[in-house]
Amino acid sequence: MERRRTAPRLALLLAATAVPAMALAGCSSSSGSSSDSGSKGSTSSPAGSSKSAAPAPVKYAKLPDACKSATQSTVAALVPKAKRAAGTPETSDDANARSTCSWTGNGADGFQYRWLSVTLQRFDSSAALGSGEDQARSRYVSQVTTLGHAPGATATPLTGYGDQATSVGGKATVAKITTQNDTLLARSGNVVVIVEYNGAGFEGKKNPTAQTVQSGAERAAKDALAAVVAANG
Repeated sequence: MERRRTAPRLALLLAATAVPAMALAGCSSSSGSSSDSGSKGSTSSPAGSSKSAAPAPVKYAKLPDACKSATQSTVAALVPKAKRAAGTPETSDDANARSTCSWTGNGADGFQYRWLSVTLQRFDSSAALGSGEDQARSRYVSQVTTLGHAPGATATPLTGYGDQATSVGGKATVAKITTQNDTLLARSGNVVVIVEYNGAGFEGKKNPTAQTVQSGAERAAKDALAAVVAANG
């Protein structure tokens, strides 16, 4: 039984909330041209004139393929009997800015549904938007805040997953099926990693515990962060 497409997806939330472009303040240097009749007014640059600062360099210049960001052993452990072991990629206008892949399966017995999704988002520095790291930090904070405000959600700060990380756990009911969910958001430099992992038992089978899905999300997040480092090595 495949997961219904109406299930909540953080990846879709990210796609719908692109970083707003900040308007660049136009420094119109009104050069008060002196119109003294008879004198040629000298035009020298003001002592305090400053050139626009160059954008800060980013930590990561590349993104790995999200479908290869989780190891085969991780996929096999988290999504037993996955319908597509290689994962199902989502279309992206710029794969070096955003890459998403998901895996789904019903387990060895056909009654233990599991779904795993990994989204990688990279930000470049620019004069208009600021440093890539600041943009990534802003995106990370906004997504943690949004998820943490969901009814019944529990947000837990984590260490050991990049520069910042938070696990947000909870339950969701779609088409009368309640899943146990965990979303782990991690930021490393100018890259944000979002891992979503959830599961449900069908036909009276027990759901995975909150600790089980959180541990699974943590394992996939470690893989994804390591893949980002390797892609830029």
